Amino acid sequence: MATCVENSRAKAPFCKYVIDISQPDVIDRSDCAVPADDPSDVAGGDDVWAKIKEEARLDVEEEPVLQNYYFDLVLSHNSLESALAAHLAKKLSVPNLMPTSSLQELFASMFAKVPEIGRAARADLRAARDRDPACAKMVHCFLYYKGFLALQAHRVAHRLWAEGRAAAALLLQSRTSEAFAVDIHPGARIGAGVLLDHATGVVVGETAVVGDDVSILHGVTLGGTGKESGDRHPKIGDGVLVGAGTQILGNVEVGEGAKIGAGAVVLRAVPPRTTAVGNPARLVGGKEKPVRLERSAGSTMDHTSWSDYVI
Repeated sequence: MATCVENSRAKAPFCKYVIDISQPDVIDRSDCAVPADDPSDVAGGDDVWAKIKEEARLDVEEEPVLQNYYFDLVLSHNSLESALAAHLAKKLSVPNLMPTSSLQELFASMFAKVPEIGRAARADLRAARDRDPACAKMVHCFLYYKGFLALQAHRVAHRLWAEGRAAAALLLQSRTSEAFAVDIHPGARIGAGVLLDHATGVVVGETAVVGDDVSILHGVTLGGTGKESGDRHPKIGDGVLVGAGTQILGNVEVGEGAKIGAGAVVLRAVPPRTTAVGNPARLVGGKEKPVRLERSAGSTMDHTSWSDYVI
Protein backbone atom coordinates (compact mmCIF):
# COMPACT_ATOMS: atom_id res chain seq x y z
CA MET A 1 0.00 0.00 0.00
CA ALA A 2 3.03 2.25 0.32
CA THR A 3 2.89 3.02 -3.36
CA CYS A 4 -0.59 4.53 -3.14
CA VAL A 5 -0.32 8.19 -2.28
CA GLU A 6 -2.98 10.72 -1.50
CA ASN A 7 -2.95 12.58 -4.76
CA SER A 8 -3.05 9.55 -7.01
CA ARG A 9 0.38 9.58 -8.54
CA ALA A 10 1.51 7.50 -11.53
CA LYS A 11 4.72 5.82 -12.56
CA ALA A 12 4.92 7.25 -16.06
CA PRO A 13 7.41 10.05 -16.81
CA PHE A 14 6.01 13.58 -16.82
CA CYS A 15 6.82 16.69 -18.71
CA LYS A 16 5.19 20.11 -18.41
CA TYR A 17 2.17 20.71 -20.58
CA VAL A 18 0.52 23.92 -21.59
CA ILE A 19 -3.05 24.19 -20.34
CA ASP A 20 -5.18 25.75 -23.06
CA ILE A 21 -8.80 26.09 -21.94
CA SER A 22 -9.98 28.21 -24.85
CA GLN A 23 -12.35 26.43 -27.22
CA PRO A 24 -13.44 27.08 -30.81
CA ASP A 25 -16.89 28.53 -31.37
CA VAL A 26 -19.66 26.02 -31.90
CA ILE A 27 -19.84 26.09 -35.68
CA ASP A 28 -19.85 23.64 -38.54
CA ARG A 29 -16.30 22.34 -39.06
CA SER A 30 -17.03 19.93 -41.86
CA ASP A 31 -14.61 21.84 -44.08
CA CYS A 32 -11.86 22.10 -41.47
CA ALA A 33 -8.66 20.27 -42.22
CA VAL A 34 -7.47 17.84 -39.57
CA PRO A 35 -4.46 19.48 -37.89
CA ALA A 36 -1.07 17.96 -38.51
CA ASP A 37 0.96 16.44 -35.72
CA ASP A 38 2.40 18.95 -33.30
CA PRO A 39 6.13 18.13 -32.97
CA SER A 40 5.96 19.07 -29.31
CA ASP A 41 3.64 16.12 -28.63
CA VAL A 42 6.52 13.75 -29.27
CA ALA A 43 9.49 15.98 -28.53
CA GLY A 44 8.05 16.80 -25.10
CA GLY A 45 7.79 13.11 -24.27
CA ASP A 46 4.00 12.80 -24.17
CA ASP A 47 3.65 9.55 -26.05
CA VAL A 48 0.10 8.98 -24.79
CA TRP A 49 -1.28 12.26 -26.11
CA ALA A 50 0.57 11.86 -29.41
CA LYS A 51 -0.92 8.37 -29.81
CA ILE A 52 -4.43 9.58 -29.00
CA LYS A 53 -4.21 12.30 -31.66
CA GLU A 54 -2.87 9.80 -34.18
CA GLU A 55 -5.74 7.42 -33.43
CA ALA A 56 -8.23 10.27 -33.72
CA ARG A 57 -6.95 11.19 -37.18
CA LEU A 58 -7.23 7.59 -38.32
CA ASP A 59 -10.82 7.40 -37.09
CA VAL A 60 -11.70 10.60 -38.94
CA GLU A 61 -10.16 9.23 -42.14
CA GLU A 62 -12.29 6.08 -41.81
CA GLU A 63 -15.46 7.90 -40.69
CA PRO A 64 -15.54 11.53 -41.95
CA VAL A 65 -18.85 12.06 -40.15
CA LEU A 66 -16.84 12.12 -36.91
CA GLN A 67 -14.67 15.06 -37.97
CA ASN A 68 -16.48 17.79 -36.02
CA TYR A 69 -16.77 15.60 -32.93
CA TYR A 70 -13.11 14.60 -32.91
CA PHE A 71 -11.98 18.13 -33.73
CA ASP A 72 -13.79 19.64 -30.74
CA LEU A 73 -12.84 16.95 -28.23
CA VAL A 74 -9.33 15.93 -29.34
CA LEU A 75 -7.71 17.51 -32.37
CA SER A 76 -8.23 21.16 -31.44
CA HIS A 77 -6.35 20.73 -28.15
CA ASN A 78 -2.63 20.96 -27.51
CA SER A 79 -2.49 18.64 -24.50
CA LEU A 80 -4.33 15.80 -22.82
CA GLU A 81 -5.08 18.10 -19.90
CA SER A 82 -6.74 20.69 -22.11
CA ALA A 83 -8.85 18.08 -23.90
CA LEU A 84 -9.79 16.33 -20.65
CA ALA A 85 -10.86 19.59 -18.99
CA ALA A 86 -13.15 20.40 -21.90
CA HIS A 87 -14.54 16.87 -22.18
CA LEU A 88 -15.34 16.51 -18.47
CA ALA A 89 -16.88 19.99 -18.34
CA LYS A 90 -19.27 19.17 -21.18
CA LYS A 91 -20.25 15.88 -19.55
CA LEU A 92 -20.82 17.31 -16.06
CA SER A 93 -22.24 20.78 -16.70
CA VAL A 94 -25.85 21.65 -15.87
CA PRO A 95 -27.65 24.02 -18.26
CA ASN A 96 -28.48 27.40 -16.67
CA LEU A 97 -27.03 26.32 -13.33
CA MET A 98 -23.43 25.22 -13.80
CA PRO A 99 -22.01 26.40 -17.14
CA THR A 100 -19.49 24.40 -19.09
CA SER A 101 -17.00 27.28 -19.10
CA SER A 102 -16.86 27.47 -15.30
CA LEU A 103 -16.31 23.74 -14.91
CA GLN A 104 -13.71 23.71 -17.66
CA GLU A 105 -11.78 26.47 -15.91
CA LEU A 106 -11.94 24.54 -12.63
CA PHE A 107 -10.65 21.33 -14.20
CA ALA A 108 -7.92 23.10 -16.16
CA SER A 109 -6.69 25.00 -13.12
CA MET A 110 -6.49 21.80 -11.08
CA PHE A 111 -4.64 19.95 -13.83
CA ALA A 112 -2.11 22.79 -13.98
CA LYS A 113 -1.77 22.94 -10.20
CA VAL A 114 -1.52 19.19 -9.61
CA PRO A 115 0.46 17.50 -12.42
CA GLU A 116 0.03 14.14 -10.68
CA ILE A 117 -3.53 14.08 -11.99
CA GLY A 118 -2.32 14.16 -15.59
CA ARG A 119 0.25 11.47 -14.90
CA ALA A 120 -2.41 9.25 -13.35
CA ALA A 121 -4.75 9.82 -16.30
CA ARG A 122 -2.06 8.64 -18.71
CA ALA A 123 -1.46 5.54 -16.59
CA ASP A 124 -5.21 4.85 -16.58
CA LEU A 125 -5.34 5.12 -20.38
CA ARG A 126 -2.47 2.66 -20.72
CA ALA A 127 -4.20 0.32 -18.27
CA ALA A 128 -7.36 0.26 -20.39
CA ARG A 129 -5.38 -0.37 -23.56
CA ASP A 130 -3.33 -3.17 -22.01
CA ARG A 131 -5.99 -4.95 -19.91
CA ASP A 132 -9.32 -4.45 -21.66
CA PRO A 133 -9.60 -6.53 -24.84
CA ALA A 134 -12.49 -4.30 -25.95
CA CYS A 135 -10.26 -1.21 -25.91
CA ALA A 136 -8.76 -1.10 -29.39
CA LYS A 137 -7.57 2.50 -29.10
CA MET A 138 -6.79 4.85 -26.22
CA VAL A 139 -8.80 7.59 -27.93
CA HIS A 140 -11.91 5.43 -27.49
CA CYS A 141 -11.19 5.11 -23.77
CA PHE A 142 -10.70 8.87 -23.53
CA LEU A 143 -13.93 9.66 -25.34
CA TYR A 144 -16.32 6.92 -24.27
CA TYR A 145 -15.21 4.96 -21.18
CA LYS A 146 -17.18 6.31 -18.25
CA GLY A 147 -14.95 4.49 -15.78
CA PHE A 148 -11.96 6.46 -17.04
CA LEU A 149 -13.87 9.75 -17.02
CA ALA A 150 -15.28 9.13 -13.54
CA LEU A 151 -11.77 8.49 -12.22
CA GLN A 152 -10.44 11.76 -13.60
CA ALA A 153 -13.36 13.73 -12.16
CA HIS A 154 -12.73 12.03 -8.83
CA ARG A 155 -9.07 13.00 -8.85
CA VAL A 156 -10.07 16.66 -9.07
CA ALA A 157 -12.78 16.22 -6.42
CA HIS A 158 -10.26 14.52 -4.14
CA ARG A 159 -7.85 17.43 -4.46
CA LEU A 160 -10.64 19.89 -3.67
CA TRP A 161 -11.58 17.77 -0.64
CA ALA A 162 -7.97 17.75 0.57
CA GLU A 163 -7.88 21.55 0.29
CA GLY A 164 -10.99 21.89 2.44
CA ARG A 165 -13.25 22.82 -0.49
CA ALA A 166 -15.87 20.26 0.50
CA ALA A 167 -18.83 21.91 -1.25
CA ALA A 168 -17.11 21.92 -4.65
CA ALA A 169 -15.83 18.37 -4.11
CA LEU A 170 -19.28 17.04 -3.25
CA LEU A 171 -20.77 18.82 -6.26
CA LEU A 172 -18.35 16.99 -8.56
CA GLN A 173 -19.09 13.70 -6.80
CA SER A 174 -22.82 14.18 -7.27
CA ARG A 175 -22.59 15.13 -10.93
CA THR A 176 -20.16 12.28 -11.63
CA SER A 177 -22.54 9.79 -10.02
CA GLU A 178 -25.45 11.13 -12.08
CA ALA A 179 -23.54 11.23 -15.36
CA PHE A 180 -21.47 8.03 -15.12
CA ALA A 181 -23.25 5.85 -12.51
CA VAL A 182 -20.00 5.73 -10.51
CA ASP A 183 -20.13 7.05 -6.94
CA ILE A 184 -16.71 7.70 -5.39
CA HIS A 185 -16.53 9.80 -2.24
CA PRO A 186 -14.04 12.64 -2.74
CA GLY A 187 -12.18 11.57 0.39
CA ALA A 188 -11.24 8.17 -1.10
CA ARG A 189 -7.61 7.78 -2.19
CA ILE A 190 -7.06 6.09 -5.55
CA GLY A 191 -3.73 5.27 -7.19
CA ALA A 192 -2.72 5.30 -10.84
CA GLY A 193 -3.06 2.75 -13.63
CA VAL A 194 -6.56 1.91 -12.39
CA LEU A 195 -9.13 0.26 -14.66
CA LEU A 196 -12.84 0.57 -13.87
CA ASP A 197 -14.09 -1.91 -16.46
CA HIS A 198 -17.69 -1.07 -17.47
CA ALA A 199 -17.85 0.80 -14.14
CA THR A 200 -21.65 0.94 -13.73
CA GLY A 201 -22.63 0.70 -10.08
CA VAL A 202 -19.15 1.13 -8.55
CA VAL A 203 -19.36 2.67 -5.07
CA VAL A 204 -16.27 3.70 -3.07
CA GLY A 205 -16.50 5.01 0.48
CA GLU A 206 -14.82 8.00 2.08
CA THR A 207 -11.86 6.29 3.80
CA ALA A 208 -11.23 3.65 1.14
CA VAL A 209 -7.77 3.37 -0.39
CA VAL A 210 -7.12 1.81 -3.80
CA GLY A 211 -3.52 1.16 -4.85
CA ASP A 212 -1.82 1.35 -8.22
CA ASP A 213 -2.56 -0.99 -11.16
CA VAL A 214 -5.87 -2.19 -9.71
CA SER A 215 -8.68 -3.54 -11.92
CA ILE A 216 -12.27 -3.23 -10.71
CA LEU A 217 -15.32 -4.54 -12.56
CA HIS A 218 -18.88 -3.20 -12.48
CA GLY A 219 -21.19 -3.39 -9.47
CA VAL A 220 -18.38 -3.32 -6.89
CA THR A 221 -18.81 -1.73 -3.45
CA LEU A 222 -15.93 -0.70 -1.21
CA GLY A 223 -18.14 0.18 1.73
CA GLY A 224 -18.60 0.25 5.45
CA THR A 225 -20.48 -2.13 7.72
CA GLY A 226 -22.72 0.21 9.67
CA LYS A 227 -22.90 3.67 11.23
CA GLU A 228 -19.41 3.76 12.67
CA SER A 229 -17.27 6.78 11.83
CA GLY A 230 -13.55 7.13 11.29
CA ASP A 231 -11.43 4.79 9.18
CA ARG A 232 -14.10 2.33 8.10
CA HIS A 233 -13.58 1.36 4.46
CA PRO A 234 -11.44 -1.21 2.60
CA LYS A 235 -7.78 -0.86 1.68
CA ILE A 236 -7.05 -2.39 -1.73
CA GLY A 237 -3.38 -3.15 -2.44
CA ASP A 238 -1.47 -2.65 -5.67
CA GLY A 239 -2.32 -4.98 -8.55
CA VAL A 240 -5.57 -6.38 -7.13
CA LEU A 241 -8.39 -7.69 -9.35
CA VAL A 242 -11.92 -7.17 -7.99
CA GLY A 243 -14.57 -9.15 -9.86
CA ALA A 244 -18.03 -7.95 -10.87
CA GLY A 245 -20.63 -7.58 -8.14
CA THR A 246 -18.13 -7.92 -5.31
CA GLN A 247 -18.84 -6.31 -1.95
CA ILE A 248 -15.81 -5.55 0.23
CA LEU A 249 -17.02 -4.15 3.53
CA GLY A 250 -15.28 -2.62 6.50
CA ASN A 251 -11.73 -1.55 7.23
CA VAL A 252 -10.22 -4.73 5.78
CA GLU A 253 -7.08 -5.06 3.67
CA VAL A 254 -6.86 -6.88 0.37
CA GLY A 255 -3.18 -7.64 -0.16
CA GLU A 256 -1.05 -6.84 -3.19
CA GLY A 257 -1.83 -8.82 -6.34
CA ALA A 258 -4.83 -10.65 -4.84
CA LYS A 259 -7.95 -11.74 -6.72
CA ILE A 260 -11.53 -11.36 -5.53
CA GLY A 261 -13.97 -13.54 -7.46
CA ALA A 262 -17.18 -12.14 -8.93
CA GLY A 263 -20.02 -11.81 -6.44
CA ALA A 264 -17.85 -12.34 -3.37
CA VAL A 265 -18.66 -10.68 -0.05
CA VAL A 266 -15.37 -9.91 1.69
CA LEU A 267 -15.50 -9.16 5.41
CA ARG A 268 -11.97 -10.19 6.43
CA ALA A 269 -8.45 -9.48 5.23
CA VAL A 270 -7.23 -11.23 2.08
CA PRO A 271 -3.48 -12.05 2.00
CA PRO A 272 -1.31 -10.93 -0.93
CA ARG A 273 -1.35 -13.08 -4.11
CA THR A 274 -4.30 -15.20 -2.95
CA THR A 275 -7.85 -15.64 -4.27
CA ALA A 276 -11.05 -15.12 -2.29
CA VAL A 277 -14.46 -16.27 -3.55
CA GLY A 278 -17.97 -16.83 -2.21
CA ASN A 279 -20.33 -15.35 0.37
CA PRO A 280 -18.85 -14.99 2.87
CA ALA A 281 -15.55 -15.00 1.00
CA ARG A 282 -13.11 -17.85 1.61
CA LEU A 283 -9.57 -18.38 0.36
CA VAL A 284 -9.08 -20.79 -2.52
CA GLY A 285 -7.00 -23.68 -1.18
CA GLY A 286 -8.02 -22.98 2.41
CA LYS A 287 -6.88 -20.61 5.10
CA GLU A 288 -3.84 -22.67 6.08
CA LYS A 289 -2.49 -23.33 2.56
CA PRO A 290 -4.08 -20.86 0.16
CA VAL A 291 -3.21 -21.14 -3.52
CA ARG A 292 -0.64 -18.46 -4.38
CA LEU A 293 -0.87 -16.50 -7.62
CA GLU A 294 2.29 -16.28 -9.67
CA ARG A 295 1.34 -12.95 -11.24
CA SER A 296 -0.52 -9.88 -10.12
CA ALA A 297 -4.22 -10.52 -10.76
CA GLY A 298 -4.91 -6.88 -11.61
CA SER A 299 -2.80 -7.13 -14.75
CA THR A 300 -3.72 -10.67 -15.87
CA MET A 301 -7.50 -10.04 -15.62
CA ASP A 302 -7.88 -13.81 -15.09
CA HIS A 303 -11.30 -14.35 -13.51
CA THR A 304 -11.74 -18.12 -13.78
CA SER A 305 -8.56 -20.04 -12.93
CA TRP A 306 -9.58 -20.39 -9.25
CA SER A 307 -12.38 -22.80 -10.24
CA ASP A 308 -9.84 -25.59 -10.76
CA TYR A 309 -9.12 -25.69 -7.02
CA VAL A 310 -11.04 -26.91 -4.00
CA ILE A 311 -12.05 -24.13 -1.64
